[in-house]
Amino acid sequence: MPAQVPASPRQELGFADKQISDDLVYDNVKRRLAESQDVKGGGLDIDVKDGVVTLRGKLETQRQIDKAAKLAKKVAGVKKVVNEIQLPTKQ
Repeated sequence: MPAQVPASPRQELGFADKQISDDLVYDNVKRRLAESQDVKGGGLDIDVKDGVVTLRGKLETQRQIDKAAKLAKKVAGVKKVVNEIQLPTKQ
């Protein structure tokens, strides 16, 4: 008798075959960035198309930019992150 593979938590909740909508991905990425003490990303522009998240705007440090992309990648339904966040230009 073959061994059974345990269902993942998402399968157990009925999410295995369901596509997560871009609107839900947008809301979750926006919330994740806004809640971050490091990123404080409430002012970033976020676009989502077919699970591909594009981040735009300005943050103060490269560390914040990298953290924003990392946080976005962790959101369910995100297939790829295009990070177009820039550092402020020095005058």
